[in-house]
Amino acid sequence: MLVTTTESVEGQKIVEYLGICSGEAIIGANIFKDMFASIRDVVGGRSGTYEKILHDAKNTAITEMAEQANKWGAHAIVGVDIDYEVLGKENGMLMVVANGTAVKLG
Repeated sequence: MLVTTTESVEGQKIVEYLGICSGEAIIGANIFKDMFASIRDVVGGRSGTYEKILHDAKNTAITEMAEQANKWGAHAIVGVDIDYEVLGKENGMLMVVANGTAVKLG
């Protein structure tokens, strides 16, 4: 499944718009507390553990979005947008949402 942030696919014609598809991933507060407890992972002001968890959450959201588009018979997802939101009591959770438009190419 081709997933792109652009509104079109170069060299391909969009022949049908199937609708908006989305995927979500939520990371709980305990993950953040555990990460900061092992501060030895931080190199140059960056936390490899923290970055990996965010990367995995982003990939989960994109994978779920692509699975939904695949069920609709889409060839690609265009106009993809990824958002990060803080949720819950005392902002204890992070939600990653991927949205895009499922399309058929011809």
